[in-house]
Amino acid sequence: QERDIGMVFQSYALYPHMSVAENMAFGLKLARTDKAEIRRRVQHAAEMLHLTELLERKPKDLSGGQRQRVAIGRTLVKEPAVFLFDEPLSNLDAALRVDMRIQIAALHKRLNATMIYVTHDQVEAMTLADRIVLLSKGRIAQVGAPLSLYHFPNTLEVAEFIGSPRINTLPVTVVDPGQHHTLVRLHTGDSLAVAVNGQQLKAGDQATLGLRAEDFVAPEQADATLDATLMVAEKLGYETLAHWQVAGLDTPLTQRLDGLARLVEGQTSPLGINGQRCHLFDAQGDACPRQVTVDGVSQ
Repeated sequence: QERDIGMVFQSYALYPHMSVAENMAFGLKLARTDKAEIRRRVQHAAEMLHLTELLERKPKDLSGGQRQRVAIGRTLVKEPAVFLFDEPLSNLDAALRVDMRIQIAALHKRLNATMIYVTHDQVEAMTLADRIVLLSKGRIAQVGAPLSLYHFPNTLEVAEFIGSPRINTLPVTVVDPGQHHTLVRLHTGDSLAVAVNGQQLKAGDQATLGLRAEDFVAPEQADATLDATLMVAEKLGYETLAHWQVAGLDTPLTQRLDGLARLVEGQTSPLGINGQRCHLFDAQGDACPRQVTVDGVSQ
């Protein structure tokens, strides 16, 4: 209260015997706010959150998404300097989560207020944040814009957490570390020049190559290829996620393809790898700085 922070939690914590309007106004009444001012704030918040038609209803008559909007409204009427959202969408189903993400993003733009949003869901973090502070084991792993963490992760842990599907990883051996390109050897014996500054490495080191699902290329554009067998194709309509088994690798590789891609389980195909699109991590999981640019994304 003294820091002027408004909080919204996973639990709605609405009073069941009170109407929506009474729940939203309760904190202001305790603070002895003028009645006319309470009405003004409740009405304004209700309009912003599309709750005007629900003000006289009780919580039992509301859906999960509506209850969460009431909880946000109860905080909104206090007009805090900072909003703290702590896992606010955890109790909602997938469809409602998408809807509430859109509404929270719109609310942020309308209010132009500082919002701190705590979540374990990387999709919520990527879609809502201007800046992400990624915490791991109580420590800050990386701070930056969502796309900066996606394209330029500091560590393998960050790379594996940010992005869906999860980044593909392959074991490699360092052959020739360089300032602009680092030559590595794949488990197949083929060499690949990765566009990273590998001066933290030395020849013979074991490292991890990272490749996003959308970053495989056609064989004719590839610096190296892997012979793969299709295990499963997830046809999602707008995209297809192909899961390939590669001899010598314990974990399948996932490739993002067009939704109309023609695939047959069991088919074989070469997976093309281009060194400009890859990440490289040392044995401790620290990233070698990428020597590429991504339009509109800063390192």
